[in-house]
Amino acid sequence: MAFWSSTSVFTSKVPRKILFMFTLSLSVTYLFYSLMSCYNSLQFPLQENYVYQGRLVTEETTFVTLREKLYSASQGFTEFTEADRTTAVSTVKDHAEAEQRTVEWIRTQASPTKSAAAAAAYHTTALEREHQEFSTTDSELRMNCTSDYGEKKLPQAIIIGVKKGGTRALLEALRVHPDVRAVGNEPHFFDRNYEKGLDWYRDLMPSTLEGQITMEKTPSYFVTNHAPKRIHSMARDIKLIIVVRNPVTRAISDYTQTLSKKPEIPTFEVLAFKNRTLGLIDASWSALRIGIYALHLESWMQYFPLSQMHFVSGERLIVDPAGEMAKVQDFLGLKRIVTDKHFYFNKTKGFPCLKKPEDSSTPRCLGKSKGRTHPKIDADVIRRLHKFYKPFNMMFYQMTGQNFEWELEDDGESRSSQD
Repeated sequence: MAFWSSTSVFTSKVPRKILFMFTLSLSVTYLFYSLMSCYNSLQFPLQENYVYQGRLVTEETTFVTLREKLYSASQGFTEFTEADRTTAVSTVKDHAEAEQRTVEWIRTQASPTKSAAAAAAYHTTALEREHQEFSTTDSELRMNCTSDYGEKKLPQAIIIGVKKGGTRALLEALRVHPDVRAVGNEPHFFDRNYEKGLDWYRDLMPSTLEGQITMEKTPSYFVTNHAPKRIHSMARDIKLIIVVRNPVTRAISDYTQTLSKKPEIPTFEVLAFKNRTLGLIDASWSALRIGIYALHLESWMQYFPLSQMHFVSGERLIVDPAGEMAKVQDFLGLKRIVTDKHFYFNKTKGFPCLKKPEDSSTPRCLGKSKGRTHPKIDADVIRRLHKFYKPFNMMFYQMTGQNFEWELEDDGESRSSQD
């Protein structure tokens, strides 16, 4: 009773406002220390997230940072210059050394748990493999262009056509994306090497991590009769990309490429007609037959729905590469990482090139075999070819639900080839 009496006397002498403020300050102080305690418990994972751009360091870590650096440093176009190769290899070595120092720092800061030790060991092994691969010869660098960590898988998407439509430009732009891994050379598995088996085909593919897409491109698949059935038997849910352009321009580009290798071949006009006087087009000539897109697409639609096909306009890929790339990335279920900031227009070649990475000395463009100036073709030949292709184009528009507006291109001006 004496205690309660003294307490009541004390509280009666202390103003209630002061007592309230004192109690409030104690509550705020307690809350502050509670939050600090939570922060300390989360501090190390936050540091890891900063180092690895938002991904925790566990056994399942995909090591996005290093992957993106490798792509930006070395995943350029197939036709590297000597300076490009030297710069790419040097840059990758520097990044690998920096990543190694990062791993050592994490080892010293992390608590000695089994998972952290396993993650650091896994990451170190990956770095050593990447360093070894990018220390190889120039030819090996051009062929592989990717490190061998992860798992080799059959493609989930294939660029199946068409020749001289812009497939190389599309593939190289896609390879900038960190979630796309694609073999640089054309495997020609479903048209020339099918007897070698799926294991042989899988071994050609680059290794991928979880969430990455394996891709390849072989434009001749589109016009190969047995390719649709073979691809369907491998993966019926595969995604197919077809790059198409005005069939007349495509045919001239095809001829231009052949002419550069065989200057002795007849003129375009001679090859295009069975009878020039009667105006009979020789549709058996491969340069012209490829452009009958509706005929070839019919074979593919027997095995695959249109929902698994995406058609890229070769013309728009030149004038608006970012716009076409946005559609392709959406089709593949990828985040839109490759945007207009990655391209610039090369006036000399006449098509877009990838802008140089911040750590590279020169921009990367398709090589000398791309962007050849087309020979001058007689205007009457151009007009006759447009007339020949028009009904097939109309059928193709109906089949795909897209109007590529090739009928608006009725001039005979020389154009630059992009593929």
